[in-house]
Amino acid sequence: MTGPAGRSEEVRAWRPPVPGLAEVFHARFTDHVYPPHTHDTWTLLLVDDGAVRYDLDRHAHRADPAAVTLLPPGVPHDGRSRYPGGFRKRVLYLDPDTLGAERVGAAVDRPAFADRLLRTRIDRLHAALAPHTETLEAESRLAFVLDRLRQHLDRDVVDAPGIRDDALADRLRDLLDARLVEGVSLEHAAAEFGVHPTHLVRAFGRRHGLPPHRYLVGRRIDRARSLLLDGLPPAEVALATGFYDQAHLTRHFRRLLGTTPAAYVRSG
Repeated sequence: MTGPAGRSEEVRAWRPPVPGLAEVFHARFTDHVYPPHTHDTWTLLLVDDGAVRYDLDRHAHRADPAAVTLLPPGVPHDGRSRYPGGFRKRVLYLDPDTLGAERVGAAVDRPAFADRLLRTRIDRLHAALAPHTETLEAESRLAFVLDRLRQHLDRDVVDAPGIRDDALADRLRDLLDARLVEGVSLEHAAAEFGVHPTHLVRAFGRRHGLPPHRYLVGRRIDRARSLLLDGLPPAEVALATGFYDQAHLTRHFRRLLGTTPAAYVRSG
């Protein structure tokens, strides 16, 4: 829902290196009114505070924190705050082929979903899209969001099936071990193994007890510990173990071990 400039307290936009995601947009608006406009992308909207009143294809709707809103590409819509205090929102702009042109009509008919699980998944996806986070995590979370959205648009929301494919899970584990530094794209791994991305993530979690991105980060931290004790400076260790920089290494190191790389070395 980006549009002409209006008064705002917060605006932040960036393009993450995740296939299928064209843009991330976070904003808080008080008196800005979006005129009728369209996008080339799907607009996946979370309203975190306040509410938005909008017309989609000349039909009135409301977006608020209780629902997930999905606006299809090519369909005119506008937007304004429903209350005097304004609203705060987070938006993901999804490439058109992520959900397919054949689902545009369904989204026009029903652009909002009161689905707590879907909202939680989108919230976690936003958290995984911070600069310099692990791309594999964002890809995995996006795959589950898209899977749930397709189910809603197809009117076929079902519980996830139990998946057991140990051989596939072990193949992915071996690939992650072999590409510890450069990392692995979920899209490419799924294509290489000939399976759907969510099938691959579910099989890995069932077999190894954690998602692929957490396994990869844990293996990188193991390697980092060894290199730190060998005497390498933390900045060099970060690059040698696949982290963007020393701050990125420190964040994950502290999360996993409860201390910083520098303190870890001093402790010995």
